[in-house]
Amino acid sequence: MSTPTALDGLAAEFAEHRSHLIGVAYRLTGTRSDAEDAVQESWLRLSGLAEGTRAAIRDLRGWLTTVVGRICLDRLRSAAVQRERYVGQWLPEPIVTPFGQPVSEDPLDAAVRDDGVRMAAMVVLDKLTAEQRVAFVLHDAFSVPFGEIAEILGCSTEAARQHGSRGRRALADADPPPRVDLEEQAKVLEKFVTALLAGDIRAVTEVLHPDVVLIGDSNGKGRTTRQIMVGADKLVRFFGGLLRKYPPGVLTRGAPVLVNGDLGLYLPPAPAEEGYYTLDEHVQGMSIRDGKVVAIYDVVNPDKLTGITRPVAGH
Repeated sequence: MSTPTALDGLAAEFAEHRSHLIGVAYRLTGTRSDAEDAVQESWLRLSGLAEGTRAAIRDLRGWLTTVVGRICLDRLRSAAVQRERYVGQWLPEPIVTPFGQPVSEDPLDAAVRDDGVRMAAMVVLDKLTAEQRVAFVLHDAFSVPFGEIAEILGCSTEAARQHGSRGRRALADADPPPRVDLEEQAKVLEKFVTALLAGDIRAVTEVLHPDVVLIGDSNGKGRTTRQIMVGADKLVRFFGGLLRKYPPGVLTRGAPVLVNGDLGLYLPPAPAEEGYYTLDEHVQGMSIRDGKVVAIYDVVNPDKLTGITRPVAGH
């Protein structure tokens, strides 16, 4: 049995790895609650070890990373079953942080500074099998040797290596846009919103890539597109229709926020007015390449917005 002092020391040591572990777990699961649960579970497993067993751990960070990987693999496998019942498209749970303000030291806020957690990359990871995702993320992002990954996956080292290379190839083939400088992102977002508010179809089209993609995530609990929408013309017609369905000026209440470290938009909910729909709460992430919007990720499912940091009015 560990003494309180020994456990206090262990808790302090564990806290030093918490941000890293949250980053690992979020990149593996794509959900905030699963990431936090996996890290908490890793602490319970560590603190539950006999002192002698714990003393034999030479690399605590490596040991915890492996434990989190194993927990997340189980989560991914059960999530695949739940996903079959999901209504419409599924997007990772967004990590929303303030734009233009100092980043907090919350472990998830710190994790989004990493390029691999941007929404464009997370969406590609979500297309991998559980085994490919675990092998690719743990090896390529966190330098876990394939021998250890094989133990997590319950396969040979060679098979683990193949899972990793398939994941790497899928990411390369999808070619998600790299993170763009925030200053450039701000210019593009401002152009886009200004054109939209003015109803300037031509200006909206100019800021969208011809093959722009809109992905909505609501699980049937809010209004957004259920099918993936592709092409600037389709999106312009879609946005034009939306502006006619909601009370005038609702977009002006939108606030710029960082969504997984990239610039996006937060739209607060608004009640219905005569002749207009109720506006659901939205978090919209964007990906930009060559000065144009190439993807918009519209998260409306309220279950995925419970843990977000909302902008303060007037900021």
